[in-house]
Amino acid sequence: MFELIFIALVSFAVSLLTLFSGFGLGTLLLPVFVWFFPVEVAVAATAIVHAANNAFKLVLLGASAKKDVLIRFGIPAVLAAFVGAYLLTQFSTQNPLHTWLFMGRVAEVTLLKIVLGLLILGFAIFELVPRFQKMRVAPKYLSFGGVLSGFFGGLSGHQGALRAAFLTPLKLSPAEFVATQAVLAVMVDTARLVIYGWAFVVLKNSNVEIPWALVSVACVAAFIGAVLGKELLKKVTMDAIRLIVGILLLVVGIALLLGIA
Repeated sequence: MFELIFIALVSFAVSLLTLFSGFGLGTLLLPVFVWFFPVEVAVAATAIVHAANNAFKLVLLGASAKKDVLIRFGIPAVLAAFVGAYLLTQFSTQNPLHTWLFMGRVAEVTLLKIVLGLLILGFAIFELVPRFQKMRVAPKYLSFGGVLSGFFGGLSGHQGALRAAFLTPLKLSPAEFVATQAVLAVMVDTARLVIYGWAFVVLKNSNVEIPWALVSVACVAAFIGAVLGKELLKKVTMDAIRLIVGILLLVVGIALLLGIA
């Protein structure tokens, strides 16, 4: 019961918080699932909630998405997501590199955790360092941005920060920005869920069991957060959101590298 309530509250809060930025739900929800489940299960479960929440956002705002951006950015992102997701399935079969005790629990340092931890720390720097916050990429590199965002989205679920860096120079309206982000996220999530399903279900990996009850609760709570977030869309300030996300990324990245999470 504690798991259900805790995950529901976090999913609601994270969905509300991240609707405004267009990214971050997977980033903030992943450590919650990591605390209760193995990393590969946590990534897959987060992907399901992330995809469902973004699909729900399409119902709320999808008509505002920019179709040319979906083609130029989205198609390369989907292709790269297949590659990143496949690499995740390979990393998940590796044995721990090191184990140690942390507060009575066995902490396992694995190749997957090291990869995810380094990626998350990189995104934390992207969020917290003013120089990188102001970094914007020319629109002509939009397809290259799709490749980067899709690959990291497939590998770890952390795609939004890179995607935002490439979309911001396009000067979309707030509704267009959020809607385009949501459509692109659904495209990438669909691609990686196909690979996760193939690896974890078709191949019948006995070590992976998706916690469907918790995933369902998380999805419903995230939907409620998205509805409330839509009402507050015009009142949000981005600086506070970036700071919160950046700090949490640092904590999670370090915890993964140490094998704590």
